[in-house]
Amino acid sequence: MGSCAGLPTQPICFLLMAVVDSVQIGENKYISKTDLLSHLKTYNLYYEEKSLHLRHREEEGELIIEGLLNIFWGLRRPIRLQMQDGKEPIDSPRFLASLRCSRTDANKSDSKKQHTKQAPPTIKVTGPEDESNESDSEAAGEGGEGEESTLQRTRSCLSGRSLGGRTEPSNQRRLRRHRCSFNGHFYNHKTAVFTPAFGSVTNVRINSSMTTSQVLRVLLNKFKIENSPDEFTLFLLHTSGERVQLKRNDHPLAIRVLHGPCEQISKFFLMERDQVEEVTYDVAQYIKLEMPVLQSFIAKLKEEENREMEKLKKRYCDMRRMIQTHMQRLSDKALC
Repeated sequence: MGSCAGLPTQPICFLLMAVVDSVQIGENKYISKTDLLSHLKTYNLYYEEKSLHLRHREEEGELIIEGLLNIFWGLRRPIRLQMQDGKEPIDSPRFLASLRCSRTDANKSDSKKQHTKQAPPTIKVTGPEDESNESDSEAAGEGGEGEESTLQRTRSCLSGRSLGGRTEPSNQRRLRRHRCSFNGHFYNHKTAVFTPAFGSVTNVRINSSMTTSQVLRVLLNKFKIENSPDEFTLFLLHTSGERVQLKRNDHPLAIRVLHGPCEQISKFFLMERDQVEEVTYDVAQYIKLEMPVLQSFIAKLKEEENREMEKLKKRYCDMRRMIQTHMQRLSDKALC
């Protein structure tokens, strides 16, 4: 009884061991840890002492790879950027109260300065080039300000509207600042809707357990994009012209490691789901051929198609003749 009872459990044990020693890279897709670590070693040798170098660890027997993943922009339609970052809205009571407090403090400080003797300020004349350099330097330093930069910008916009369009020099300086940079493109209210340059690259910090849907959310949240993640998808583009769409449950970082580190061979592109179609390898091998070569292929395919059609016509004509002959024999026997 014991031996018979143990027979069915033996294949299950082997199956469990195989699952433990493997890493999931997609829906019903697994690869052994040994193979993945071998590919990871090659990947890290390529990016040795660079920002794209990946680290790995194990948690409860699960192999997890983490690091930066390069994603290229391949969008055709404009994207919408969030204007408030989900922070305090400019018309909220809390924000207006803080704005009133800041104004009263500023008035008190101005009244104190009027009573104190100060040296006359020095006036510096700046040309257009200096102003552009100043705005560029302020915009370049905006990336590290975080929430404070958003608060400064919304205050300046609100004060400009409340004063009938008149802005102080300090507010004008704040208006020149932008919230953050998008691949070198500094944007504000007027440029909150735009299309990223095709082929420009960005990166996100993810791990191998994250699916395609999760990676898309991380990427859109990084740049505060209002569009829904369901509008986009990731494509793996090869130099041969092959274009493979990643499924929602695929793991992009693990797939990147398996396809190798060289981005001249394959790249991840963010594209619209309804604008781009997959291109198989069989089709991709004809894409880069010249037009005369493709036309000769089409001519040969037409000739082959015509030959097959003639064979089918002859076959069915023979079958019809045989059926008619048999029917004639049956009718003759019936008359006899």
